[in-house]
Amino acid sequence: MLRGPATVNIWADDVEAAKDWYAEVLDVQPYFERPGNGAPAAYYEFRIGDRQTELGIIDRRFAPPTAATSPGGAVLHWHVDDVSAALERLLALGATPYMPLTEYGPGFVTASVTDPFGNVLGIMYNKHYLEILGDE
Repeated sequence: MLRGPATVNIWADDVEAAKDWYAEVLDVQPYFERPGNGAPAAYYEFRIGDRQTELGIIDRRFAPPTAATSPGGAVLHWHVDDVSAALERLLALGATPYMPLTEYGPGFVTASVTDPFGNVLGIMYNKHYLEILGDE
């Protein structure tokens, strides 16, 4: 039934600042914005990672009620090659700790931060991710 993430949406009061922060974190510019054409953006979208997953930044005024008040809910963990280095970089760029770096056994390490806009961003090293990617 679930075949993989299509779009991951996050919320920000300051969409421009969030776009700039994520462009710095991801080292890529968004490929899409709405409304565009010189009007203030309410939505930016990036394509990132090995599968070019969509990451959308949406003006918080369009968020569901629970997303507008505090971080929480499901945590999507993005695969990284080095959790410790990625965590250090995110913190240096202004994120705050959410869940500490935790090793769950050989080949499984996670951590998560809250971005400067109140969204939880999870990172993970998962040895199976690389195995599956290599099999394709």
